[in-house]
Amino acid sequence: MYKLLEDTKIMMNDRVFLSKTVKIAFPVAMQGMLNTVVNMIDTMMIGSLGATAIAAVGLANKVFFVMTLLVFGVVSGSGILAAQFWGNQDVKSIRKVLGLALVLAAGAALAFFLPAVLCPRAVMRIFTTGEETIRIGASYLVLAAFSYPFIAVSNTYVAMLRAVGQVKAPVVISSVAILINIALNYTLIFGKFGAPAMGVAGAAAATLTARAVEMSALLGVVYLGRSPIACRPRELFGYPAGFVKKFFVTAAPVIGNEFVWGLGVTMYSLAYARMGNSAVAAITVATTIQDIMAVLFQGLSAAASVILGNEMGAGKLAQAERDAKSFLILQFLLSVAVACLCAATRWQVIALYRVTGEVARDVSRCLLVFSLYMPCKMFNYANIVGVLRSGGDTRVCLFLDCSGVWLIGIPMAFLGGLVLKQPIWMVYAMVTLEEVYKAVFGYLRYRKKKWLRNLAAETDG
Repeated sequence: MYKLLEDTKIMMNDRVFLSKTVKIAFPVAMQGMLNTVVNMIDTMMIGSLGATAIAAVGLANKVFFVMTLLVFGVVSGSGILAAQFWGNQDVKSIRKVLGLALVLAAGAALAFFLPAVLCPRAVMRIFTTGEETIRIGASYLVLAAFSYPFIAVSNTYVAMLRAVGQVKAPVVISSVAILINIALNYTLIFGKFGAPAMGVAGAAAATLTARAVEMSALLGVVYLGRSPIACRPRELFGYPAGFVKKFFVTAAPVIGNEFVWGLGVTMYSLAYARMGNSAVAAITVATTIQDIMAVLFQGLSAAASVILGNEMGAGKLAQAERDAKSFLILQFLLSVAVACLCAATRWQVIALYRVTGEVARDVSRCLLVFSLYMPCKMFNYANIVGVLRSGGDTRVCLFLDCSGVWLIGIPMAFLGGLVLKQPIWMVYAMVTLEEVYKAVFGYLRYRKKKWLRNLAAETDG
């Protein structure tokens, strides 16, 4: 305990560390907050259409969820190398990383776009057997899928901008896109200002428009602002064999991690959907609120990945080790504070949604469960996404995430929801035991220091 207090004191007095962390974490957290707020407003507006509409859109968005996780895997794995190359001031290699990431991210988006547009009802039947839920969800999915390519390109450029320390522009652009999304949501869902009342399809059309604007603005900032990642098309392609090998050795486990983990989390939805629309509505609302509580830690993990990657790429391994410890201490202190805030304010936030008494009670209990597990869950954000991945220890991250979901989370979801017939909050508590497992074994891996590696130097060799 005394050692922890000493380390905390050192971290709090390290102004250079705190300044670098805030500089990256705050804009990333703000961007995550803005994206989550728009999801929250979507859910609130759709909530006025009834629990079936909330359930339909929540299930349809599972396709988007898995697609974005696969894209996140591509850009996260690419960002690991880009951050280390930036620490080594190797701009040429960063541009090659960008080109390869764009090809993979666009391919991932296309793989989900085609079935969502060509057979949306068949896709919805994967998640539910309710015909009305399928009908409403399909009308949303077929339009929302057109935003997937825009999201893939935007996320790739955002990840590269973060790797080279340019984090403000994406936040400003996201802010504008979100304002457009909210305004169009109101206009198209409810048929305001002379527009047709499109219901859930209006929410999808609003998202599509906002994502197209966001991508266009990002490309404008990169190329008109002469960012280090702005380059001619030929600079994006033509990869030496050593570069390709290092890229896939580092990024492939991250891509597989996010995709297999995302499929696993989607399996939870299959269990929840068979518990009824009230259960799906409750977990959809609870998850939206939880996402707001988690954005700070997403920013922290992004800051850890970039800062530690830059340091290791520059050969400053001792500094990276010290800063990694500081990140984990900061994560713990903040997670305890946010958990208390979540538990204390849950009813005030739930009151913003138009949900029935039963759904509201289940949301409240899910948020209490989330608060109890938060220190473990947010440690996993900082450690797996931030610390371990920053040094290329991606295969262990793949094992931790996927074994947690598939060996603990999914069996618990089906056992609790379909065999034991437990309420949704109890099933959620059983599922979230995976976070405890990952925290214990993730900490043991962190202590072994196998993540402390200069990937840029290894690539040069």
